[in-house]
Parts: sequence; structure tokens; C-alpha cells
Amino acid sequence: MDSSSQSKALGLRLRHIHRLWRTVVDHTVKPLQLTQPRWMTLVMLHHLGQGVSQRVLAQALEVEMSSLSRTLDQLSRQGLVDRNVCSADRRAREIGLTEAGQKVLMQLDQQTAQVRQALLSGISKEALEVFEQVLDQIECNAQRCLQPVDE
Repeated sequence: MDSSSQSKALGLRLRHIHRLWRTVVDHTVKPLQLTQPRWMTLVMLHHLGQGVSQRVLAQALEVEMSSLSRTLDQLSRQGLVDRNVCSADRRAREIGLTEAGQKVLMQLDQQTAQVRQALLSGISKEALEVFEQVLDQIECNAQRCLQPVDE
């Protein structure tokens, strides 16, 4: 296999493994009644902190506002998030986890830690460190490719 074919195969494998990993997480957290958009939203809300704007959350998740709005409606019906009017801009909404949302997030963290442990079993710490370095370099190269070229 030449270098170009290997690069194509690597990209496809990374995509496949990413989707497979998410599918395993989805299967594991199904008893929590969390779909992938829901659990990703909870995780990102926790990462960004309480009172984040819906726009910032949508940008962080790389989803359209309308898609996020539907997901937030579902999470709100489950009692996992609150949406409050922003005091600085009454048109905007600030999103936060409820106490129930924080409890579900703790369960989600435990279950995803178990998934991570299962999926990485049999891989040495050293191999994982090298793999993470390779991923970091690929990410850096991709970011560099996206930077505008000065003319």
C-alpha cells in the first residue's frame, strides 16, 4: 500500500473507530435515556460551566441552533437542564445543569470511564502516550492547513 492509500485508509479508520466508540457509549448510557446529542450536550455544559449562552454552547458542540434547541427541549423535559433569560440580553438564554442533570452527569462519567477502560484494555500506557502524540500532531497539522495563507 502506498503512502497516499495509507493516509486514506487511516482517515477512514479514524472515522470508523470514532463512530464505533460513540456507539458503544450510546449503548452503555441507554438506561439513562440519553441519546448522543443529549449526553454530548450535558458533557459540554459541564465543561463550559453554568450559565453559558445557547449560542456559545451550539458553537462548542458544532451544531445548528435549531438542533441544539430541540436537544435542550428534550433535556429540559427530563429535568436535566434549565434555560433562563440572560440578564444582559433578554433575547438570549443561559443554560445550566439542574441538580438532577448533575447527578445524571456523574453516572454518565462513571459509565463512560468504564467504556474507556474496556476499549483501551490491552494497550500499554506507553503505546497510548505515543498514540496521543500522533493524534496531537495530526490535529496541529489540520489546524495549520485551515489557516489562511498570506498572499
